[in-house]
Amino acid sequence: MKIAGVEISHPDKILFPTKEITKADMVKYYASIADKMLPYLKGRPLTLRRFPDGVDTDGFYQKNASDYFPDFIKTVQIETKEGSNTQVYCNSKKSLIYLANQGTISFHIWLSKRDKPEKPDKVVFDLDPPANSFDKVKKAAKKIGDFLKDNGKDPNLMTTGKSGFHIWYTERRTQTFDERRETIKALADEMEQAFPELLTTATRKNKRNGKIFIDYLRNAYGQTSVCPYSIRATSEAGIATPIGWDELSKIESASHYNFENIQRRLGQL
Repeated sequence: MKIAGVEISHPDKILFPTKEITKADMVKYYASIADKMLPYLKGRPLTLRRFPDGVDTDGFYQKNASDYFPDFIKTVQIETKEGSNTQVYCNSKKSLIYLANQGTISFHIWLSKRDKPEKPDKVVFDLDPPANSFDKVKKAAKKIGDFLKDNGKDPNLMTTGKSGFHIWYTERRTQTFDERRETIKALADEMEQAFPELLTTATRKNKRNGKIFIDYLRNAYGQTSVCPYSIRATSEAGIATPIGWDELSKIESASHYNFENIQRRLGQL
């Protein structure tokens, strides 16, 4: 079985037992979504979330490119405190399919690009709700979206495929992560002050008192955010899906869009 010129190994292997989704099913999904997903992936160093034996087994995060990756898998040297990493970036459908064939279920992207890895072009707020509080996190997303618009931003909204939402906006690459840190923290603090009954910036769960945590800490060098249209390694096979602000009221869960209905969603775009 070949897709985009890549030989698919063990296509009948079940990766999501609850949904009986095979590796072939997953790879075909990534082939179908490539045109929409690649603009988010291009030029960004990746962390791969791999589950070669399925989501019911222990998976692993992979930052460094494997020695056996073929030449068409592009890499970039990333400076770290310990030295450097050789990380993958994905600029083609063939690369996307190859990485999916390696058991990569979720793709996590940097907030900066390989040519200027220290200067982000995206700011992301991850809304992390307590259990069984999806209506509350929807309310939080609406308020944060309006707050950012009032502050001159053009925020985008995405279901995470797991528990909450990501809200992000683009920025010019004029500052480093360190230079932008205080501005982002100040925005999160202002959100908390504007809606104290709903939002918190407390990093410790026992300090959140049932509120929605505004996770702004991923806006740092080397941190990642799940790529739009990535499948999540959960039994529901939720998919991180960009949505319009006018759609928020209709979303029933963070995995509202999942492997079973994503094609219908794509047909609406």
